[in-house]
Amino acid sequence: MSKDHFECHLDITTCNEAAADLLAVTSGLSKSRVKQAMQKGAVWLTSRRGTQRLRRMDRVMQSGDKLHLYYNEKILLSEVDPPQLIADEGGYSVWYKPYGMLSQGSKWGDHFSINRWAEQHLTPQRPAFVVHRLDRAATGLILIAHQKKIAAALSLLFQDRGIEKRYQVIVQGRFPEQGSPLTIDTDLDNRPALTQVYPVRYDSGKNRTLLDVRIETGRKHQIRRHLSSIGYPVAGDRMYGQGTDIEDLQLTAYYLSFICPVSGAVREYVLPEDLRPHLE
Repeated sequence: MSKDHFECHLDITTCNEAAADLLAVTSGLSKSRVKQAMQKGAVWLTSRRGTQRLRRMDRVMQSGDKLHLYYNEKILLSEVDPPQLIADEGGYSVWYKPYGMLSQGSKWGDHFSINRWAEQHLTPQRPAFVVHRLDRAATGLILIAHQKKIAAALSLLFQDRGIEKRYQVIVQGRFPEQGSPLTIDTDLDNRPALTQVYPVRYDSGKNRTLLDVRIETGRKHQIRRHLSSIGYPVAGDRMYGQGTDIEDLQLTAYYLSFICPVSGAVREYVLPEDLRPHLE
């Protein structure tokens, strides 16, 4: 077992012992490291209420409980730029997610996920529920719900294609100009996928094109995979293109529009120009 990457699962057979004390003894970690792991979402408790993250060091265990520690030092030490709040609508909020930030955490931690950031930094504080996702390498607008019923309503809008999403993307090469958008409808993972592409501007010096992209479906890495499949990989794409560590992925969600499930009014959110990809 690696000391900086391991799992630890502990069945509780006695009562009135603190979670942090038990984990420190079982894992061999110091209490300060256990505390860090708990605060960053790497400790879980299974009890009669189900399984959920445990952040309180002094939480007293009961017989029949089970503790889970997912310790990965690299993940726990990871840091990313903070997101920016675009709009706080009470029941939901709209954020700019920067490069490297997760849409939601994993069992190994949630301290650099957008939903955890929203929980900790909104005033007044509220729970946060993810209703859609952006790739870790992508940037742009993301919705976070703060009530379960609003999360369900927004999720249904996404499912029924009631939310218009637009992206700005920089690709390698000169994308063909035409009177109507180019439609890519190649199935992804044996499921229908449709992407519409509008060329915006070409930079001959860099041999790159800025595109406006709209998607009818939300398959995993859809835009990246579709554009790469026709010979125009997204700049900075290390998975489907020829990106390197020098440049981040040039793909940004810059526009969201939908009918608000709370007020019934049409809402439009547009990302400021300085947070979008630029050819210059």
